[in-house]
Amino acid sequence: MRIDKLLANMGYGSRKEVKDLLKKGNVRCNDKVIKSPQTHVNPGKSVVTVFGETVEYKEAVYLMMNKPPGYVSATEDQRDLTVVDLLEPEDAVLNPFPVGRLDKDTEGLLLITNDGKLAHQLLSPKKHVGKTYYATIEGRVTEEDKKAFKKGVTLDDGYITQPADLNILMQGDFSEIELTITEGKFHQVKRMFESVGKKVTYLKRLSMGSLELDSELQTGEYRELTEEELNYLQNEHIKK
Repeated sequence: MRIDKLLANMGYGSRKEVKDLLKKGNVRCNDKVIKSPQTHVNPGKSVVTVFGETVEYKEAVYLMMNKPPGYVSATEDQRDLTVVDLLEPEDAVLNPFPVGRLDKDTEGLLLITNDGKLAHQLLSPKKHVGKTYYATIEGRVTEEDKKAFKKGVTLDDGYITQPADLNILMQGDFSEIELTITEGKFHQVKRMFESVGKKVTYLKRLSMGSLELDSELQTGEYRELTEEELNYLQNEHIKK
């Protein structure tokens, strides 16, 4: 890879700014000053430094976020802040995107990556990747609702959902549930409960496939996936 492309990808400036760094002798590769932007380096083996600091090269980024309410699941939006606005510059520079969408007022697990192949596999309807949510519901959730969800319910536009697993945690005027679905229709969980005459008042995603939300992540916080989490995701969904 050309040294100017590597440094630009890692957020050291535009190609023009990177060329200026090189021209002034501020970049070294394996302890040798590099001034030509066309010099090729091996990102996996070459030790590149800028002002004496080692450049940590990453091609792909895999982040687990505990999405807070009030942010939209997008890379940019003209009206609202996005989940990408919560990222540190060294992560944002890799151009990651959220895998799937959580509603603006929904919290919980969101995978953010620039790995298009993994994202496609996780979102593909053919893969039936389960997504589990915790929700509070205005109204008493019943065994009849549980059976209806298992068969599939009809949404307001006539769409019949795929079978879903509803687990009732607490019944009352405000019930607590966990729901696992394998689709990602617009406002799906909310619309499913509306189809049985009830209203979602709080919604949080707990898991997506094998990936579970880290209970130590506060809302708005994120971290890189562990090697174990990433390997499990890739083995479970890409190599099938």
